[in-house]
Amino acid sequence: MKINNLFDLKGKIAIVTGGGNGIGKACCLMLSKAGAAIAVSDLKHEDALKVAEEINAAGGKAIGIACNVTIDADLVNLVETTIKELGGVHVLVNNAGGGGGGRENPYKITVDKFAWVFQLNVFSAWRLSQLCAPYMKDTGYGSIINITSMSSINRSPNMSAYASSKAAMNHMTANLAMDYGVDKIRVNAVGPGATKTAALASVLTPEIEAKMLENTPIKRLGEVDDIAGAVLYFAAPVSEWVSGQVIFVNGGGVQTLD
Repeated sequence: MKINNLFDLKGKIAIVTGGGNGIGKACCLMLSKAGAAIAVSDLKHEDALKVAEEINAAGGKAIGIACNVTIDADLVNLVETTIKELGGVHVLVNNAGGGGGGRENPYKITVDKFAWVFQLNVFSAWRLSQLCAPYMKDTGYGSIINITSMSSINRSPNMSAYASSKAAMNHMTANLAMDYGVDKIRVNAVGPGATKTAALASVLTPEIEAKMLENTPIKRLGEVDDIAGAVLYFAAPVSEWVSGQVIFVNGGGVQTLD
């Protein structure tokens, strides 16, 4: 394969959930720059439309779709709208998620809340994979990329729902790679370390950042493009023999607080 083609996504169509901001937006923009048409999905339709408009203004092709990934009808609509308006799907980035943040006190969290975290982080990604896989199989090209977390391997207080859901996503990734590989569909995951998003900015102080960097060999926090770059690798032909893998993008260390 020519070096120019290793990261070429021309003619490919990607769905990115949670694409209206942060890591999801960065993934949309980077995949678009590589040539893919993008279905930008977000709970907030306005945010999805803004990202799609930015891509279109830059000469790419994108649509914005409202989607609550915990509602099955929304997931079905997301895929059907993408197929209808863009013509197919080759790449799925399961980025939408939530929970954690040290707010899951095991004495106080309800069973319903715990289950909701799994619905948001695991079940939605599994269901979207199920919906997209037949179209990927038909085209002979498929890449499913799950956005997991360093929390999936770390041990932290008040994080049992979120951390275990992301650990489940890691193992789901490995198992779906076995299921879908025969149809030339790759399934991988990217696990961000502490990355400069709006969510992190809301709690970050110089003291917290210094603590996070104590065990980080590359002495900075992550940028959203660091994560999007790993997503591009898994989406593109350069990784066509890579599946069932989790890559942690974390500056070579662990950004946890005592």
